[in-house]
Amino acid sequence: MSKKPEAPARIADNKKAAFNYFFEERYEAGMVLQGWEVKALREGKVQLTDGYVVIKQGELFLIGCQINPLKTASTHVTPDSVRTKKLLLHKDEIRRLIGKVEQKGYTLVPLNLHWKAGRAKCEIALAKGKGEHDKRATIADREGKREVERAMKQRNR
Repeated sequence: MSKKPEAPARIADNKKAAFNYFFEERYEAGMVLQGWEVKALREGKVQLTDGYVVIKQGELFLIGCQINPLKTASTHVTPDSVRTKKLLLHKDEIRRLIGKVEQKGYTLVPLNLHWKAGRAKCEIALAKGKGEHDKRATIADREGKREVERAMKQRNR
């Protein structure tokens, strides 16, 4: 028998998060998904940039993550592309995150969605928001690295 082709490990990245936040700690959380959502994830029909994580009654929820249903979705299921998804973590990790988020300036941000042992996982980060001057510094650093790479490339020719 032939094996199924392996799905790529990364499903989606939140590239905006690194620009808007400083990451303190990272956690890997499981996700409670419906069947049509898993199929859509395998096809890469997900957008994570507007997503954020909230804590309600001692549980974590991913809000704003858009999973677009496939055209072949079942007729007896009504897919909701922006459905709130529950995240699964150990209780002590959730308690620790609740304590940190209640401190001033901390928030929980989804970084990426990926596959691990056939299950969809969401990497979240405990993050602090960057100010406008921090974002400018990030841009300046990035442009400085580009200039160095260009100079090295010219020199190697």
